[in-house]
Amino acid sequence: MIRTVEWRKGTVVLLDQRLLPHQEVYRVYRDYRRLALAIRDMVVRGAPAIGVTAAFGIALGMQRVRRHPAEAFERICTTFARSRPTAVNLFWAIERMRRTFESLRDRPLEEIKEGLLAEARAIHDEDIEANRSLGMYGARLLPQRVRILTHCNAGALATAGYGTALGVVRAACELGKQVRVFATETRPFLQGARLTCWELLRDGIPTTLLTDNMAGDLMRQGGVDCVIVGADRIAANGDVANKIGTYSLAVLAHVHRIPFFVAAPLATVDLACPTGQQIPIEQRSPKEVTHVAGRPVAPSGVDVLNPAFDVTPARYVTAIITERGVASPPYRASLRRLASSPAAATPQRKKG
Repeated sequence: MIRTVEWRKGTVVLLDQRLLPHQEVYRVYRDYRRLALAIRDMVVRGAPAIGVTAAFGIALGMQRVRRHPAEAFERICTTFARSRPTAVNLFWAIERMRRTFESLRDRPLEEIKEGLLAEARAIHDEDIEANRSLGMYGARLLPQRVRILTHCNAGALATAGYGTALGVVRAACELGKQVRVFATETRPFLQGARLTCWELLRDGIPTTLLTDNMAGDLMRQGGVDCVIVGADRIAANGDVANKIGTYSLAVLAHVHRIPFFVAAPLATVDLACPTGQQIPIEQRSPKEVTHVAGRPVAPSGVDVLNPAFDVTPARYVTAIITERGVASPPYRASLRRLASSPAAATPQRKKG
């Protein structure tokens, strides 16, 4: 399994996703501030992976604290909260680490450190299991032969392992289904071309790369059976914030009557956010648009609009696949029901 983020001998190790697919380089972090910069600079990306990295980062920062642990803890949490604003898993992980700290704050400092590291490890392991579970729920929605269009990268690289949208793809293959994936390149950072194709080819899953503007015509020709994407934040009403370009694909799928599925763990669901209008959208550097691989492709001085995400209204979403089951419209009720339900057993992986 691809190891996106892991704790190793008092350090946090990240696979540098900026260099893929041509170089597989692992970065070792001993300073939590550098790790927060790695999130901002997209060494690691994908909402679940960001949350796991932040949890490990908080544990990392606390390892060097010698006094005033409460002040240090809040300073470290604030640093990570500022790294990327849209991915709700980041804030979910910070809050979970905060609850752990509060439960331990009267204990000796070494016990606090051990408890925070144990919680970060649990967040990491639970993310992998959640992805495997939602993958099987999603796979059961697919026919025996299926052509799946996906956008950006919602695979092992976007999580602690296995993946969300690509977790559904992997689970479908485990069930013996015949799967072909169409991956959009996903401008401007090319997560589809660089990362999704790299992951799927490693797994031997048939994959075809598309430029972003080919998707509509492929749908018109009847070449797509469903669209499956991940999410960075899902509002209480089912509106979905995901990589820029997702909204366009959802509208195209709606016009062509193609199911549009969102696969995400419940940690990505923000029940405190009423609709997608309240989701903060990160604006990134113009250079990501004007340059490719460090080389300029646009005239100097041109104005650039570069939001990292867009919001897809719930009315275009066929279903939201989680580790506790599949949510259907109306999402305000179904998401709340899944969030409050006990964890369900992972569906069986028997072929057929």
